[in-house]
Amino acid sequence: MRVSLIVAMAENRTIGLDSGMPWHISSDLRNFRQLTLGHPVVMGRKTYQSIGGALPGRANIVVTRDRDFRAPDADVVHDLEEALVNATANAEIEGVEEVFVIGGAEIYAQAVGRAQRVYLTEVHQEFPGNVFFPELARGEWTESDRQRNEPETDGGPAFSFIILDRVAL
Repeated sequence: MRVSLIVAMAENRTIGLDSGMPWHISSDLRNFRQLTLGHPVVMGRKTYQSIGGALPGRANIVVTRDRDFRAPDADVVHDLEEALVNATANAEIEGVEEVFVIGGAEIYAQAVGRAQRVYLTEVHQEFPGNVFFPELARGEWTESDRQRNEPETDGGPAFSFIILDRVAL
């Protein structure tokens, strides 16, 4: 089972600002939906709350240390290992070979060591933020695909869809 991270990140590693994204790129949202639909998604509680609930068409697993947290439309677990076991079981039921970790920063930091692939939307601009994607270790990842896109709107950022695969060690 492949564990993949999927993230949109600015040049300064920003992935969020005040429980939201500091940019709006429609193509990125469509790409995210296309890639994750039908696959289990693992996210932290803050990410779950920032998107307003479970994403339709996907098994949603929320990781939180808060033992009292409840999500009526998602499975709630209390550590990443339990989340990945749950996601893997859901993937097997759905007949898919990939689970997605969709954020936030703490969950990405915990999951990066387990990931075999990163779907990265690189936003070609710096943005202010208070949530950042962790550094990927040099030499552990190889770029297997890149699609550069021009800005969608006047003054909007250019961006690239990039696939990074873990190098077999």
